[in-house]
Amino acid sequence: MRRGLSLLACAALLAGCAAHRPRPPAALVPWDQRVSALEHAGTWQLDGRAAAALGQQGWQASLDWRQTGGVSEVHLAGPFGVGALALTLSPAGMSLNGAPPTPAVSAQLEARLGFELPLRDLRFWLLGIPNPDAPFTITRNAQDRALHLSQDGWSIDYDQYRPSGGDELPARIALSRAEARVRIAVDRWEGLE
Repeated sequence: MRRGLSLLACAALLAGCAAHRPRPPAALVPWDQRVSALEHAGTWQLDGRAAAALGQQGWQASLDWRQTGGVSEVHLAGPFGVGALALTLSPAGMSLNGAPPTPAVSAQLEARLGFELPLRDLRFWLLGIPNPDAPFTITRNAQDRALHLSQDGWSIDYDQYRPSGGDELPARIALSRAEARVRIAVDRWEGLE
């Protein structure tokens, strides 16, 4: 009887181990192939947090980014001591909180932040790739992912990646230019599978 219980306990333990076996790491896709696929990714989204600082002044906010083709929708909740901001960047321009696009939105945002937020580049930088429309320098890590990127006067460091849809996408990103610093922590990726 005791031996039967021992065998049953061993079988249950082995079954539990088999059920919780870690997934093997995704096969590494070569850099050029990944960049091409990510540049053309039509629809994706991320949820996370952002913190920005200029000198001693700063803010923190939750960050929701929705990319649909050439349209970026960025929702920041909690910045500037107000409720939320909804920015939409499209080929027609940038709009704030659903208003029609106008050049004044960029100026208003820059006045509030103290620096120009590089939204057109961020669409690519969040994915761990450079904007294909501007010169850049890049250093890649041992997994052939971006480690450090310099583009349009910004320095971008990729501190951590997280598994997403059979790939690894940035989880922690630090951007800096002059006295401006932005840190982004991605909690969840969707749509890039």
